[in-house]
Amino acid sequence: MKKLIAFFKEEDGLETVEYGIILGLIVAGTIGLVVTIGNWVNTSFTNVSTELTANPPN
Repeated sequence: MKKLIAFFKEEDGLETVEYGIILGLIVAGTIGLVVTIGNWVNTSFTNVSTELTANPPN
């Protein structure tokens, strides 16, 4: 029983888990940002292409 209680009180390795969670959140946020910006750029270029096709420069 003492070993079980000692196991739950042990804090070794918690920093590694915390850093892993933080890194995972940063990666997820970065991926979300890249996808959002990519969609925005794609929409912008599509709009420009549509306008140039409909109204070609003289």
